[in-house]
Amino acid sequence: MKNSLSQLNKAYEICQKETQKWAKTFYLGTLLLPYEKRKAIWAIYVWCRRTDEIMDSIEASTKTTEELSDNLNEWEENTRNVFKGKIQTELDAVLFDTIEKFPQNIEPYLDMIEGQRMDLEKFRYKSFSELQLYCYRVAGTVGLMTQNVMGIDSAYTSAPWSNMPDSSESAIALGIANQLTNILRDVGEDRQRGRIYLPQDDMNKFNYSEEELLKGVINNQWKMLMNFQLIRARDWFKKSEDGIKWLSADARWPVWTSLRLYRGILDSIERLDYDVFNNRAYVKNSVKAFEIPISYLISRIK
Repeated sequence: MKNSLSQLNKAYEICQKETQKWAKTFYLGTLLLPYEKRKAIWAIYVWCRRTDEIMDSIEASTKTTEELSDNLNEWEENTRNVFKGKIQTELDAVLFDTIEKFPQNIEPYLDMIEGQRMDLEKFRYKSFSELQLYCYRVAGTVGLMTQNVMGIDSAYTSAPWSNMPDSSESAIALGIANQLTNILRDVGEDRQRGRIYLPQDDMNKFNYSEEELLKGVINNQWKMLMNFQLIRARDWFKKSEDGIKWLSADARWPVWTSLRLYRGILDSIERLDYDVFNNRAYVKNSVKAFEIPISYLISRIK
């Protein structure tokens, strides 16, 4: 499938609109990037969303496990083909254009598909170590997909005395932090799909039962359990901060903004007194307006 420049630009516009519609906080951060990097992030986001929708769309809810497994296998084959330059759709084309401009490995993409396969049969997580693997696959991989787009500051890569650590760990940590935040925000929605991502070990530790979660019971045990989860998520955000200073100058502000805005969802959960069964936690526009210049200042001094 050949794509003219105008067709490619239209496909990138589709990616922009999809990102703006489905990931408002994330999208705001992307607007602070240079245009070419911005487009690449939109293309990667849309590939991730298409992957996620195989399992979580309305259409997916009507399919059998075998049908969903077949869909994931087909999607994996299509993704492998895109990396080989075999293009079927305009959205394939923008992903191929992105990986040509910002070369990267296919492994994070395949790992994310493996994360979706976990959702086929795994509906409970005994320990955090099990959940961490899932979070890496469905979100930590995004950090790896985007790190070459963000780029590393040339001051570090060109200096002969540079001893820059691998930035992959920080990129993965930010993805895991974001996914832990999603899990805490979406507890109510996930239970309706029969999924509980809170580790069973943690629920037992705070004497909060699965039956209570499915009923949406909010008691002191629930609040202590959720507070424990929020502390863990914030720790992962903290781990991710160390790698931002290595990023190219034009990426540090957007990444700090995205990090601080997404972490703000945790603050919103606290303000709701942990009632994520009847409310959706989000960051208010007034907070976003305040955080953008603050993030800029942090990006200049850290």
